[in-house]
Amino acid sequence: MALTQRPTVDESYWMATTAATDHPPLRSQTTADVAVIGGGIAGLVTAWELRRAGLDVVVLEADRIASGVTGYTTAKLTSLHGLHYAQLEARHGGESAALYALSQQDAVEHVAALCAELGIDADLERVPAFTFVEDPKRVDEVRAEADTARRAGLEATFVTDTELPFPVAGAVRVEGQLQFHPRTFLLGLAERFVRAGGRIHERTRVTGLRDGRRCHLTTESGATVDASDTVIATHYPVFDRTLLFTRLRPRRELVLAAPVPTADAPEGMYLSPESGTRSLRSAPYDEGRRLVILTGESFEPGAGGVRERYARLEAWADERIAGFAAAEKTYRWAAQDNDSHDHLPYVGHAHPGTQHLYVATGFGGWGMSNGVMAGRLLMAHIAGGPRPPWTELYDPRRLPAVRDTAELATFQAGVAKHFVGDRLHTSHVDSVEEVAPGSGAVVRVGGKHCAVYRDASGEVRSLSARCTHLGCLVQFNDAERTWECPCHGSRFATDGSVLHGPATRPLEEL
Repeated sequence: MALTQRPTVDESYWMATTAATDHPPLRSQTTADVAVIGGGIAGLVTAWELRRAGLDVVVLEADRIASGVTGYTTAKLTSLHGLHYAQLEARHGGESAALYALSQQDAVEHVAALCAELGIDADLERVPAFTFVEDPKRVDEVRAEADTARRAGLEATFVTDTELPFPVAGAVRVEGQLQFHPRTFLLGLAERFVRAGGRIHERTRVTGLRDGRRCHLTTESGATVDASDTVIATHYPVFDRTLLFTRLRPRRELVLAAPVPTADAPEGMYLSPESGTRSLRSAPYDEGRRLVILTGESFEPGAGGVRERYARLEAWADERIAGFAAAEKTYRWAAQDNDSHDHLPYVGHAHPGTQHLYVATGFGGWGMSNGVMAGRLLMAHIAGGPRPPWTELYDPRRLPAVRDTAELATFQAGVAKHFVGDRLHTSHVDSVEEVAPGSGAVVRVGGKHCAVYRDASGEVRSLSARCTHLGCLVQFNDAERTWECPCHGSRFATDGSVLHGPATRPLEEL
């Protein structure tokens, strides 16, 4: 199965339709009440909430704000998260499911309130959210989810009719959800944050952190920050004193987006757990057309076969969405997130021994609502005042329950498989000469595992294949031309530079 030959834009639509940012790097020593590491939705919402509470806040972003995970999302802002509520109620009880629902819907409403208050035009649209199945054998799962979500406090119903251009066996419908342009929203929020006295430093990678009565941060350039409190909002914690990496599993999903006639585009937001996940929605595009956004093909970083996964996703869209195959061009990108062992995010004190270091991670594919939830919760932790009733639900210091043992073992078995098993292969190809132009492979040369990339002109670049986070061997992503760590999700460019943490150091050049 091959991708069609229509023009493809290998970039997120959100990135392609917004201006680049240019906040200055940090060049010297500075102080702040709060240092926020990471300029995605969790980091920027946290920074805004804290600045509005009167604190001196500095945001430190390794690349450009809203250009990492948040810049490559599907931007569904909803409290309906697939078949999550039945799972939460069975695992944690009805009260926890209700607190989760309350916190997620609070985040949805908070974004709407911020856009209205700050005058941010982020293409905000109120639409219903659906979780659907086509297989009649799975209808009972959907019906149970509707019942559980309703008990948790959502305005959820079970339906069999939707606006989709193909029949469904059953669906959960929840009213009053949002879809928006995430980068427009965050760039607007960042502008208001700076205008209010906040500071943002881009191209400022934090490589060292010491926390005690105060936090001392060291950056790649040697500049330092002393802060009363620090928030790690880097998607996957780049500093992990609680060993959260043993309770997190990274995954990637592919995204295709193409303009179609408005009549052919869905108005609601749809998700199906079938076929390796299928998520579907649309966004404003131009007069007479909307952008259909399709997500799916969930896989672990470094799993390979990305081109084939894109082809399957495209075939699904061409078959079911009128006008998709005839679209003038297709945007193509990939999203990444982390699943926690107990299906709840970690937001709060980073480890039992600290009162000043905080973390936000494990959003499970729902970073828009959870990122906003995290910002509001961390503001309550740091600025004081009443804490929301879901504070303990998301506490990173919570201990795994006995029932979590099997899932934790599965998480770590996957890491061990890559950490040990990948080294048992003599090589992924037999020699450097086998690496074709425009591709990469891991080759054993002189007893070392080398990540070898050959560009279109034939020039070869060789890097150590050992991820600089914890030493797993990276794998090549043939569609995005990146090196990816299958253990904890770090990603590197073909020159070895870090694209995505938890790694903070580039791959060693050989």
